[in-house]
Amino acid sequence: MNDSTKNSLPAFELRDLVGTSRSFPSTRAALLCFVKEDCPTCGMTMPLIEAAHRAFGASVDVWAIGQDAEGNAKLVERYALTAPMLDDSALKVSFEYDLDTVPTIVLADTHGREQRRFVGFGRDDWREMFAELARLSGKPLPAVDWNSYPESRPGCGSKSVEPGIAEHLEANARGDKLTARRIELGDAEDVFEFMFERGLTDGLPVVPPTPERVMWMLTGTGRDPRDVIAVVPPNLAPVTVEKIAVNAVMAGCKPEYLPVVIAALEAVCTDTFNIHGIMSTTWGATPVIVVNGPIRHRLDMNMGMMALGYGTRSNATIGRALKLVLRNVGGAKPGDIERSTLGAIGKFTTCFAEWEERSPWEPLHVERGFNKEENVVTVFGLEAGSRQIADQTSRTARALAGSLGMGLEACWHPKQHNAGEILLVVSPEHADTLAREKWTKAQVRARIQEVTSRPTRELIRDDESGEGIPLSAIGTPPTEEQLAKAIAKFRRLEDINIIVAGGNAGKFSAVFAGWVSGPMGSSSVSRRIEEATKK
Repeated sequence: MNDSTKNSLPAFELRDLVGTSRSFPSTRAALLCFVKEDCPTCGMTMPLIEAAHRAFGASVDVWAIGQDAEGNAKLVERYALTAPMLDDSALKVSFEYDLDTVPTIVLADTHGREQRRFVGFGRDDWREMFAELARLSGKPLPAVDWNSYPESRPGCGSKSVEPGIAEHLEANARGDKLTARRIELGDAEDVFEFMFERGLTDGLPVVPPTPERVMWMLTGTGRDPRDVIAVVPPNLAPVTVEKIAVNAVMAGCKPEYLPVVIAALEAVCTDTFNIHGIMSTTWGATPVIVVNGPIRHRLDMNMGMMALGYGTRSNATIGRALKLVLRNVGGAKPGDIERSTLGAIGKFTTCFAEWEERSPWEPLHVERGFNKEENVVTVFGLEAGSRQIADQTSRTARALAGSLGMGLEACWHPKQHNAGEILLVVSPEHADTLAREKWTKAQVRARIQEVTSRPTRELIRDDESGEGIPLSAIGTPPTEEQLAKAIAKFRRLEDINIIVAGGNAGKFSAVFAGWVSGPMGSSSVSRRIEEATKK
């Protein structure tokens, strides 16, 4: 038996099978015996609970606390129990006492502080418990044939930790912190059509965010539902953890996805990222979410075949949840604030993970100063859809890096140089080609800049293309030196972000081109993901 630290136990009030209310703590010491009917070890324990009640019940509260209403009555009848059987079929007390196993036996003093606890059946545990009860009550020890009991016997799983029940209990424990307005629908109203009519969807059906579903979603984070995470443009509306959870439910997320959604929202609502500009530009930009760290595997995120496509719940719903928050809380709705000329399918959701294990380089979040074992989300303000770059014949790193660079020439427009951020997603087969000669990301970036550099004269607006550098920006008339000056495609080497993702077969990489980068536009932001602390 382990002596516990003398911490106060949770107070509770339960009714016994005749309807009498029993409150803990009282003015007496208490022996709290958590049991369930379908557990053989609990059955072995029942005669000892009854013996303790008969011997010490005049001075000590000896209570059986049953986890199933029908089973409680069966236990009382089967063992002719006179000790009070308290009904915890709602499992609230079992949850608050953090039970994993029944029987669990807890001795508390007159102030409700835990003195002793043991789990399962232990003959010596019970003998010592009886000796302690005799000391507390001043009553003699009852006659017990201890030789008829085994030395020990493991218990059974508490009903409070059964799949589905545990999540429900955790959700209910936080339900008193929900503050969002609730809407009651009439019996004849279709909840899905209601959500469409209220403009709360992205054009696809959403999951109705009932209080139960929202409370379940909140089990994915240890943060208070009332905590304000960010102020969301353009409405400049404060968004709480609860409101994020509501939209995560609507998007189809699981609770374990919620910390990623929260971190992504924190990132996009920074001045550096400038979500207002991303959502209101006529360019087809959207937040692109990249996830790094061990959490990728726990959430079953797709980083391989179809990583940029559909078919994976975590990829699809995390990005969708972020966009629903921006729409329903921030007010970024198409035709209103969101003014993209064409839009793109990626505006529904764009979220995927980096295949760190398949990459020859350090992962994105490590490049950005995080530890490899940290879970990090990085958001980019990029075009809402990637374009693929095919190269099935390059056999050297130099040739392939040059070929990828030529494919990047088309970002925005071939004549638009000195541009900002992009995200280059290198496929595994292409990564292998680069890795064979041990090319670093720095070498790939330098090669891209080399092959995309063009003399200024080729980038000037002319009769063949009105896009390009206006002559007035160079000088009238420009000098030969000015016309010969080479301008790289990208403003800085570090604006070429490189990760590895995609299927093992296929020599096709992809690129997401950025919106205006820097102080006048958007720059990528990374945030550490704060996962819930499990009990």
